[in-house]
Amino acid sequence: MKKPMVDYRHLRLSNITSPEYRHLLLLLGWVGYFFLYFLTENLIPAERCYPIYSPLDDVIPFCEWFVIPYVGWYLLIVVSLLYFVLYDVENFKNLQKYIMITQAVAMFIYIVFPTRQDLRPIEIPRENILTDLLRVIYTLDTNTGVCPSLHVAYSLGIASAWLREKSASKPMKGLVVFAVVAVCISVAFVKQHSVIDIFAALPVCALAEYLVFIRPHRK
Repeated sequence: MKKPMVDYRHLRLSNITSPEYRHLLLLLGWVGYFFLYFLTENLIPAERCYPIYSPLDDVIPFCEWFVIPYVGWYLLIVVSLLYFVLYDVENFKNLQKYIMITQAVAMFIYIVFPTRQDLRPIEIPRENILTDLLRVIYTLDTNTGVCPSLHVAYSLGIASAWLREKSASKPMKGLVVFAVVAVCISVAFVKQHSVIDIFAALPVCALAEYLVFIRPHRK
C-alpha cells in the first residue's frame, strides 16, 4: 500500500500552522466560498439576474441520466483533494489554489453581473429515481449564479492537476479526463446551465491555469 507523504496522525489545531501541515489551511477557501454562495443565492433575487440563453440550449435535450456525472462532480472533488493531500502535497496546493481562484472570479462575476437560467423543464417528462434526484437538486440549488459554471471550472482544474500527477497511470488519467468531460456536458443536459456558462468558464480556467501552473514554472 502506498505510504502518505505526510503523517497526519500528529495533526492538531495547535500545530496546523507548522510547515508540515500548513498546506491544509488552504481548505479555508471553502469557508469563504460557502459564505459567498449563501449570499449570492439568498440576497440576489432572480428578477435582478440577467437570463443566460443560447439557441444551442434548445438543441440539447433534457436527459436525466446526466445527473449521475453531475452529482459525481462532488465525489470527484473530494477524491482528488484527498488523494493529493495524502500522496502529492504540491499538487494538492496547486489544485486548491486553482479552485480558489476560479471561486473568487466566479463569485465576483455573480455579484457584479448576476445571472440566471430559465432552462429547467416545466414538467419533467419521466418518473424514475434519477428524475427524483434531479428534483431535489432543483429544490436545493436555485437557477441563479450560473455564468460561468463552477462545475466546469473545478472539473478542468481537476483534470489539469491529474494530468500533471506523476504517480497516476495513463488509464487513471484517461478515466479522470472522461469523468471531467462527462461533468462538463452534464450541466447542459440536466438543464442546470446554458452552453454559454460552459464556454464562459474557459477564460476563468485559463487565468487559473496561468497563475497556478504556468507562471511559477516560468519564474
